Amino acid sequence: MLTQAPKGTQDMLPKDAYRWQEIARTMREACALAGYQEIRTPIFEHTELFQRGVGDTTDVVQKEMYTFEDKGNRSITLKPEGTAGAVRAFIESHMYAETLPVKLYYSACPCFRYEKPQSGRLRQFHQNGVEVFGAKDASVDAEIIKLAMDILHANGIDGLRLNINSIGCPNCRAAYLEKLKAYLEPKLPTLCKTCQERFERNPMRILDCKEDAPKLTDAPAMLDNLCEDCAGHFEKLKGYLGAMGLDYAIDPRIVRGLDYYTKTVFEIITDAPDGGELTVCGGGRYDGLVEELGGPATPGIGWGMGIERMIMVQDMRGSAPAAPAPLDVLVVTLGDDARMEGVKLVSELRAKGIKADLDHAARSMKAQFKYANKLGVKKVIVIAGDELEKGVVKLRDMEASSEAEVARGEIVNLLIRN
Repeated sequence: MLTQAPKGTQDMLPKDAYRWQEIARTMREACALAGYQEIRTPIFEHTELFQRGVGDTTDVVQKEMYTFEDKGNRSITLKPEGTAGAVRAFIESHMYAETLPVKLYYSACPCFRYEKPQSGRLRQFHQNGVEVFGAKDASVDAEIIKLAMDILHANGIDGLRLNINSIGCPNCRAAYLEKLKAYLEPKLPTLCKTCQERFERNPMRILDCKEDAPKLTDAPAMLDNLCEDCAGHFEKLKGYLGAMGLDYAIDPRIVRGLDYYTKTVFEIITDAPDGGELTVCGGGRYDGLVEELGGPATPGIGWGMGIERMIMVQDMRGSAPAAPAPLDVLVVTLGDDARMEGVKLVSELRAKGIKADLDHAARSMKAQFKYANKLGVKKVIVIAGDELEKGVVKLRDMEASSEAEVARGEIVNLLIRN
C-alpha cells in the first residue's frame, strides 16, 4: 500500500500537467473578461459550515463528507464543494460592504467526497467555479451560464446541451412540497430505499433519482407552482439566454443535490459513449445562503465544473490539446570546458524566455543526441573543443537535418528571432 495512491485519488503526472494548465488558463482569461476575481479558500472548514450551508438532509452531509476532530477537539471537514467556503469568506472579510456585485472565481479547487469511485468521479477531485454575490437580476444567471459554455468550448468540449429549471423560493416551495408529498406517499412502497428516506427530509430529490424518476413522469412540477416573483425571474432568464444566442431546454426534473438552491438551477450536459449523459457543469441560485450562514441578506449564484470530468470528456471527444515540447533547445557538450560554456549559454537562453537545458547525466555526445530525439527537441546547440577555440557553436535543426556554424555571441539573438 505504501506505493499505491488511496482509493478514489489519482496523481497529476508531468505528462498531463499541461492539460490542467490549459484549463486553468482558459478559466482565468474568460473570467477576467467578465470582471471576475480569483478567490482561494482553505482545504478544510468547520463542519458546521457544511451542515448549515450544504444542508444536513443532503447525501453529501449525511454520507460523503470527510470529517474528523483536530487536536483541539474541533470538528473539521475537508470541503466537499466550493460554494460554502466562498460564502464564509465573503461574510468574514465583509465583502458585502464593498461595491456589489462581488464576482469571484476559483480554479482547481480540491474537494473531497467519500463515494464509490467511478469514471469521472473521484474521492478527491478538483473544481473550477464561479460565485456572484449581490446581483438579483436574472441577467447574471444568464451571464454565468454563458461563461461556463465559453470555457467548455475553449477546452474543445462541444456537443453541449443546456437544461434549466426553477425550483422556486421558500415562499412558494412549502405549498409545492405538500402537493409533492401527497403525490408520492401512495407510491412510497415502490420507490428505492434512498428515496423512501428522502420522503420526509428532501422529497424534491426523489424527482432526480435515476432509478425512480422514470416512474414519476406525472408528478407535480415546481414550475407550475411558482410565486409571481419566481415565475417572473424565470421568464427573464429565458429572455436573456435568447439574447445571448444560447439554446436551452426546460427540464423540470433538475433539482440539484444541495439544499441551498433557490430559483434558477441548471445543468450543462454532453453525450457519453455508452449512450448516456454526462453533466459537465451544474449550478444555480442560492439567495438565502449568505443570510443562513450569518451574513446580511444577499442574493447569490454560482456553478461548479469538475476538472477530471472535463479531461475525461476531452479524451472521449479526441479534443485534448497537443502537448507542448518540453524544451526549445538542448545544448550538447563535449568536455569539461564545453560543459562550463554550455551551463553559461543555457542560463542566457532561459533569461530570454527560451526553454533550454543541457545533459546533466554526463552522457556521450551520441547519447545526448538520442536524448534530444526522445524529448522531441527541434534545435540542438553543439559545443565541443573546436567550437570553443573558434568562438562559435553549431546549431542543428533536428527536423531539417541541417547544421550551421553561428558565432557564440550571436546565437541567443538568432534563436530569439527564429
